Amino acid sequence: MKLIAIDLDGTLLSSQLEISDVNRNALLKAQEEHHVMICSGRAPEDIQAVLKEFNLQCDLAGSNGTVVYSKGKLLSRVSISESAVKESAALLDKKNVPYKLYTSEGIYVLNSWAERTTAALESLDGKHSISEAEYKRITEQPKADGAVKLFDSVEELLNKEGLSIQKFFILTLDQALKEELLPALESIDGIAPTSSGPNNLEIMNPDGHKGQGLQIMASHLGIKMEDTVAIGDNFNDVPMMEAAGLSIAMGNADPDVKKLCDRETLTNNQDGVAHAITHYIMG
Repeated sequence: MKLIAIDLDGTLLSSQLEISDVNRNALLKAQEEHHVMICSGRAPEDIQAVLKEFNLQCDLAGSNGTVVYSKGKLLSRVSISESAVKESAALLDKKNVPYKLYTSEGIYVLNSWAERTTAALESLDGKHSISEAEYKRITEQPKADGAVKLFDSVEELLNKEGLSIQKFFILTLDQALKEELLPALESIDGIAPTSSGPNNLEIMNPDGHKGQGLQIMASHLGIKMEDTVAIGDNFNDVPMMEAAGLSIAMGNADPDVKKLCDRETLTNNQDGVAHAITHYIMG
């Protein structure tokens, strides 16, 4: 195997959002013989911040594979059409659903994020498993900084010259609402919904997914797809697992995801990535 694609949340990152020394050392060891890329639903800027924190350097496919970078060079960017952006946003705004936009100019968060998340949680009337700390984090209004910007409506972003939108990250705290939104989003031309966790939906261009991100990187490096590996835990990882020569599910992966994979490793809190590299790749 020559190219290893690794997801972040629920995979390389522990529940405390850390890369353990065991995983880091295994990744560095793998890089001596293999090309390693991070393939995550996170925005490229967020991925880079995580890698920098743990003193790692990897190529990446961010925003669920819609944006691909190798050695800092942009290889590909797949965006959502203007009409699909407008229709998707209109649906979410009508339902007062909180969402973020991953764009070519960073992450844009609604000015009404705190208002919408608070309303969503209050509608559950305490019937949720969110801790007090998590409740506070979710309902806190993000502040504008270098990577995060605020907006009121998609219209103002679509009017920005050169800006394109790669992904909607939709917070769905109410499972009944999530089940209602999914078919409605699937009916919109030009988008493909997926999920990276129980409390979210993510929508991209149908041609923008982790499988495409892996294929673009493999083609750039001159590596055959049968010589690639994908390691992940959730439904947004499925396209790269289906595309890779070898697919490895985390021990904490969704059971339906596990069924699709060739191998299963330990959980993200048991250094599952290191175990996969040692036993299924390097070995």
